[in-house]
Amino acid sequence: MKKILLVKTSSLGDVVHNLPVASDIRAAVPAAEIDWVVEESFAAIPRMHPAVARVLPVAIRRWRTGFLRAAVREEIRMFTRELQRQPYDAIIDTQGLVKSALVARAARGVRHGLDFASAREPLWLFYDRTHSVPWTMHAVERNRRLAAQALGYDANAPAEYGISARGARFAWLPGGRYAVLLHATSAADKLWDEARWLALGAALNSQDLRCVVPWGGPHERLRSERLAGGMPNAVVPPLLTLVEMAALMAGAAVVVGVDTGLTHIAGALGVPTVGIYGGPWDPAATGIFGCARAQNLGAPGRPPEAAEVIAAVKRMGA
Repeated sequence: MKKILLVKTSSLGDVVHNLPVASDIRAAVPAAEIDWVVEESFAAIPRMHPAVARVLPVAIRRWRTGFLRAAVREEIRMFTRELQRQPYDAIIDTQGLVKSALVARAARGVRHGLDFASAREPLWLFYDRTHSVPWTMHAVERNRRLAAQALGYDANAPAEYGISARGARFAWLPGGRYAVLLHATSAADKLWDEARWLALGAALNSQDLRCVVPWGGPHERLRSERLAGGMPNAVVPPLLTLVEMAALMAGAAVVVGVDTGLTHIAGALGVPTVGIYGGPWDPAATGIFGCARAQNLGAPGRPPEAAEVIAAVKRMGA
């Protein structure tokens, strides 16, 4: 049985973009055992994929700020010990950053990564074998191409994310059809104008859809409450875990979200999803990809108008 280690630690959207790699490996090498190194806060995502045998949470973000503490150094030693517990036939770093290359280097096995021309950082010395992947490809296809070259198979079939979730009943959510509005993002230049959210909320309410406006931090909660206050019958949920968010979105009639990892999860789950773009990133490179019930709107510096998003929602039959 081949043992394969995937290294894709963050961010949330990047982790979602790597799910088709696990699907490809399962299809090409059915007996393979796949492990995955991922940031602790995103570990729920690879755990949703049935092809992933073991998830190894890493805490690089947290360790950076506390490396001098004995407890943190002990955590690092324990993680390294677990990482090296077994050798791998292939270690595939699809992240292509120093932090992921260091993880790959610490593992035991043949290490694969991007070559000098294909990576954002010059990391070829960390790997035993490097591979060329065009920059013109979407991030999902870049991940798939790297893994396919590392393991010697073709990845020409449509991308399969391989995850699913069941809609759940929440005590705080009244019955009936609802839409999830993902307004929050860590980058201010990815936000969508509040007036446009309110126009969308009014249109959804006119279609008997209750708006659910989640949040992830105190500042985001204030914005959720402000938006919900201007939307008839809208609900601001309590703070939800990633698993709870997946269940919430799985039961939604539609999800509308800015360029954030949760929007990518909604698309990967097969929920009707509209992605709103207008920040620095081109949706052709990092937008929702390969999801039959999803659509990207907007372009760098040109976010969509509310009417465009409303029309897209209607086309999806929500």
